[in-house]
Amino acid sequence: MLILYRKDSNSMEILNKILLFGILLLVLCCKQKNTEEKVIEDNKKEMKKEVVYQVFTRLFGNTNTTNKPWGTIEENGVGKFSDFSEKALQEIKDLGVTYIWYTGVPHHAVIHDYTEYNISNDDPDVVKGRAGSPYAVKDYYNVDPDLAENPENGLEEFKALIDRTHKAGLKLLIDIVPNHVARNYEGKSTPEGHEPFGASDDTSVEYAKDNNFYYIPGEAFQVPDWRDGYLPLGGEDHPMADGKFDENPAKWTGNGSRLAKPNFNDWYETVKINYGVRPDGSYNFDTLPEGFGSKDYAAHNEFWKDKDVPDSWVKFKDIALYWLDMGVDGFRYDMAEMVPVEFWSYMNSYIKTKNPKAFLLAEVYNPDEYRNYIQKGKMDYLYDKVEMYDSVKNIMQGDGWTDHIPVVKKGTEDIEHHLLHFLENHDEQRIASPEFVGNAEIGKPAMVVSATMTTAPVMIYFGQEVGEPGAENAGFGSPSRTSIFDYIGVPHHQRWVNDKKFDGGQLSEAESQLRDFYKRLLNFTIHSDALMGTYQDIHFYNRDNTLWYNYHVLSYVRWSDNEKLIIISNFDANDRFGFELKLPEDIVQKWGLSEGNHQIKDVLYGSEHTLEVKNGMGEVRIDINPLESFILKVQ
Repeated sequence: MLILYRKDSNSMEILNKILLFGILLLVLCCKQKNTEEKVIEDNKKEMKKEVVYQVFTRLFGNTNTTNKPWGTIEENGVGKFSDFSEKALQEIKDLGVTYIWYTGVPHHAVIHDYTEYNISNDDPDVVKGRAGSPYAVKDYYNVDPDLAENPENGLEEFKALIDRTHKAGLKLLIDIVPNHVARNYEGKSTPEGHEPFGASDDTSVEYAKDNNFYYIPGEAFQVPDWRDGYLPLGGEDHPMADGKFDENPAKWTGNGSRLAKPNFNDWYETVKINYGVRPDGSYNFDTLPEGFGSKDYAAHNEFWKDKDVPDSWVKFKDIALYWLDMGVDGFRYDMAEMVPVEFWSYMNSYIKTKNPKAFLLAEVYNPDEYRNYIQKGKMDYLYDKVEMYDSVKNIMQGDGWTDHIPVVKKGTEDIEHHLLHFLENHDEQRIASPEFVGNAEIGKPAMVVSATMTTAPVMIYFGQEVGEPGAENAGFGSPSRTSIFDYIGVPHHQRWVNDKKFDGGQLSEAESQLRDFYKRLLNFTIHSDALMGTYQDIHFYNRDNTLWYNYHVLSYVRWSDNEKLIIISNFDANDRFGFELKLPEDIVQKWGLSEGNHQIKDVLYGSEHTLEVKNGMGEVRIDINPLESFILKVQ
C-alpha cells in the first residue's frame, strides 16, 4: 500500500494513527495465532489413544451351546440388542474400551421367515449361510430383524442400545458397505422423499451416471454352480432353494464380476453400486484439484456443494446422516478402496460437517492407496493389515524377525496415526485357531506392540481376550474364523457371558488370566500420555551393542513431558532371555536423566527395575520370560 502525505502536523498525526493501528492489529494477530497454537498443543496433550471393541452383534449374547451346522435360530439361538445390558456394557468399558463397533446392525438378507412383520423372505440361492452376510444389506434404513426382541420395534430397540452405550461411557460404530448391497435390495424403510437403490434405474442400458447399479441387458441372472459339496442351507429342503433367482436383466456382482452367472467364489449374494465410474474405467464426475488432499473437510465440503454428483453418492450420504441423527458416533466402511476416493471426499466432508468428532474407519488393503484415502478421502483411520498385521502374524508363526517391525513403522511414519492396529477381526483367523498359531498366549507380545507402538487406535475382536479359537463348523465357510454367516454359539466367550451375568464365572484360570492381561494393557493404553507422544527405536541399537539380545525381542521408547516408557517384548514362545538393555545417549539427554540410578516400574504387573545412567548412557537389567512384555515407566 502506498500512502502519500504532506509533511505537516495533520499528516503526521494521521500517519502515526495508521502505524499505531497496524502495530495493534499485528499484535492481535500474533496473539490470536499464539492462542490457536496453544489450543492445538493443549488438545494434543488431552488426547488419549482409542480402543475399539468389535463385537458381532448377533453372536454376543447367544448362550445356546448346540452349535449344529446350518442350525436354525430355534436350534442354535441368536443374540439380541437387549443382551447388551448395563452390566455387559460396563464390563466392556472396564476392559479398557472407548468405542464399540456393533457389526451387522443394518438389515441384511436373512433366511428366517419374518413375513408376519411385513419383511419379505430371502432366497437361499443368493444368501450365504442361514443367518446371512452382514455385508449384503437389504434395507439401510432398518436393522437386522434377528437382533430385535420384537422385529416391528427393531429401530426403537437399537435406539435404546445407543442410549445404554452412551450412558456406559462408550461411543459406537456401525457398518456402512458402500461398494455393494444385497442382490435382493428392497429398502422398504426408506424415508419419504427418498428412493431405495435402483428404484429409478434405466435397466435397458449397462451404465448411466445416475443408475445405482450396472446391468447386463438381454441376460437374466443365473445362480452359480455350487462347489466342494456346498449346497444352500447344507442341502436342506426349502421352497425357495431351487437353483433360481429372478433378476432380469442381471446386474454386475459386488466384486465387479460382469457375468450373468457369477462364479461360486464371486460375491454372488451382492450387486455392485455404480458411483459414476463408466464400464471402461473413466469417471463421470468431477475430480479433486491437484494438492486438494492437504485441505480440511470444510474445504472439501464446499468443493462438492455445487457439483452434479452421481445419485448413489447422494443416497449413501443421506444414509450416513440418518444414522448420525440417531446417535451413532461413526462408521466402519467395508472395502472402501473399491469406491472412488472422490466419493469419500464428498461423503466424509458431509459427515464431518455434521459431527466433526465422527470416527471414520475404512477397510483399505493397498498400501499405495493409503495416503489417497486418508488425505483426499478424509478417512480418520485405515486398517493396518498389509503392513503391520501381516508382519506381526509372520513373526508370531515363527517365520519372521522382530527386525522387520521398526522398518514397517518407519515406512508409514507420516501417516501412522491413521493406521489402526489389530490382531483379530471378523475377516481374520482367530489367534488361538490351529490355522493361525493355536495358542492365544502367543498373541500377548504382539498385542503389546499393536497397542503401544504408535498413536493410532487399537482394536480387539470379542472373544479375543479369552482366547476364542473359532473352532465351530457353523455351516457356510470353515473353522478358524468365527462364522459371520450362521447362527452359532461362541464357546470361550459364552463362558465369560456366564448365562448373561457377564462376570466370567465359567472361564478357566488360563482364560481369566488372559482377559486380565488385556484389561491391564488396554486400560493403561487409554490413559497414557506417552503413547500419544514421541517414539524412538532402540531395537537396532541393542541388536548391535547388547549381548543375548536377539531377533525374537523388540524394544522401543515412548515419551511425553510427564511420562517416559521403555517397552520390551519377547516374541519367543519357548526361550527366556537375560541381557543388559541399553538406552542410547541421545535418549538420556532428551529425557533429562541425571547420572546415577533411576527406579523404573512395569505398569502391567508391577515389577521394579533399576536404570543406571553412567557416562551419559543408560542400562537396565532385563530378564524376560517367553511371550512376556514389560512397559517400564521411569519413576
